[in-house]
This record gives sequence, C-alpha cells and structure tokens, in this order.
Amino acid sequence: MAPHSVPTSNPRRFEVTPIGRVESPLTDTASAPKQGDEGAPDAWLAFEPAVLEALDGIRAGDEVIVLTWLDRARRDVLRVHPRGDVSRAQQGVFSTRSPHRPNPIGLHRVKVASIDGERLRVRNLEAVDGTPIVDVKPVLSSDIDER
Repeated sequence: MAPHSVPTSNPRRFEVTPIGRVESPLTDTASAPKQGDEGAPDAWLAFEPAVLEALDGIRAGDEVIVLTWLDRARRDVLRVHPRGDVSRAQQGVFSTRSPHRPNPIGLHRVKVASIDGERLRVRNLEAVDGTPIVDVKPVLSSDIDER
C-alpha cells in the first residue's frame, strides 16, 4: 500500500537549529535497534560550542531526554506496520514510534555515562551517527523538581 501524503502548503513554518550531532557506531538505520534498550551501543552527544553553557548542571548518572531530528526519515508516511512487521495491521504513525512521520522528531531517554568537555557519553541511544540533536531536557521525577 502506498504511503499517504501530507499537504505541503503550510503558511506556518518553524525553524529548528541543530545544537549538536550524535556520534555513534550505528551507521545504518536498517540495522539499528528500534529502541535504545534493545542493544544500542554507547554513543556521544557532541554539542556546538555556542551552546556549551547550556550543559551546566548535567552530571554523569543523570537521565535526560534527547530530542533529535531524524534526518534520514521519510516525512510523507502517515501509516506503518508497527515495528516494520508486515503481519501486523497498519496503524497511524502517531500511535507508533516509527521514525517516518510528518515531523521526524526523535525522542530518546538516555543515561549520561560520562562528560568529556563538549561531549556527553550516553547509554541506550538508538540514533545513528550524524543525527542532528535538537534539544536535551532532564527526566523529572514524580516529585516536584526545581529545575
């Protein structure tokens, strides 16, 4: 079944500037794990010098949410077979974690293993090498957090 198309004329557009890139031994999207806890190797988040001050307060052992721009994903896909399994019925991409979607924003919960200057070594990141980083946010506990 051919993918459904997304309208291309939209007067409201947003500009997102990468703040860094993923450095990972994963180079092929087809062979990368579907989720970080499914065997993703440690990877590095390499940040642009202009945003290094924003890393203040992040420590080894912290859990953070990394938002990426899945630059190799298709933007015209609205329905997929969950996890690429054709034996499963197609569903809308908003009910899946498919990278192929109108705005291919990746959401990754990772643990900071170490910090080396402008780079954070993280665990459980399934994004491939060169993926642009859009933002990093702390994982908040169920308690009210002052961050």
